[in-house]
Amino acid sequence: MNPVVFHIASGDSFFSGIGLLLTSFALARSSRQLINRLTGVTFIAGIVAIAASSTAIPYWIYGIAGVTTGVWIASRYVPSWQERASFVATAVWLSATAIELPWHIGPTIDPVSGRSMTVIGDSVTAGLGTDETAERWTEILERNRNIQVQDLSHVGETAASALKRASNETITHPLVVVEIGGNDILGVAPSSTKFANDLDALLNHVTSHDRQVVMFELPLPPFHHEYNRIQRNLATRYRVKLIPRRRFLSVLAAGDATLDSIHLSEKGHRMMADCVWRVLQSAFDSETP
Repeated sequence: MNPVVFHIASGDSFFSGIGLLLTSFALARSSRQLINRLTGVTFIAGIVAIAASSTAIPYWIYGIAGVTTGVWIASRYVPSWQERASFVATAVWLSATAIELPWHIGPTIDPVSGRSMTVIGDSVTAGLGTDETAERWTEILERNRNIQVQDLSHVGETAASALKRASNETITHPLVVVEIGGNDILGVAPSSTKFANDLDALLNHVTSHDRQVVMFELPLPPFHHEYNRIQRNLATRYRVKLIPRRRFLSVLAAGDATLDSIHLSEKGHRMMADCVWRVLQSAFDSETP
């Protein structure tokens, strides 16, 4: 995968974009013409990087950041404002960094009562185009980690169809892993409102007081902030633990890990099993009696 694409889809460009903005705030204090030109370049690059990252920090933070950045731009024409405007804009964007950073740290999964789990997924989990004898990542976990896996994944699954499938099954395991949303985003007529309603219904169905739910955050194309916001809002509402999108994307981006940049090869399924195990290990290695 192209490093620039990875940087954007993983959400990392949000942080590099802020770094570029802070650099432009600092450079703006110089009176040298060349540095002033560089200020404009770093500022524009920073704004583009932040926007392309599809990072759903709260609207009010974006609003305050937009206003203070606008005041900083205006201060270029009112020198008496410049130092204070630069300080305030820097403080606001650093606050945005502090708000976003926790979402990039992997979740801690509490110990569970048994070595079993349910997986709800699409073709990334169900497999597509691989040899029928090849193991999928859920099967690799079963074999290598002695975990009973109820696999409810299916090719072409969306949040809505996953709910129908889960409604026809009995889920008794103490842990549920949700890998859903790619087909909702890449569908013929994608709708963030429908995705929000469908994912809300799915999470409402699978969550319970005695069960942990873990969900993969989706790697996103540029300017798809709303899908990120939906996942985070619903994860907070239902106390679902989100796996940062960088981890999922790291599997997809590895050499020979996919058949078509999305669907996993044999190597990709092995990598995905390792990725999931690193997240869930604390639950099973310290399982409660």
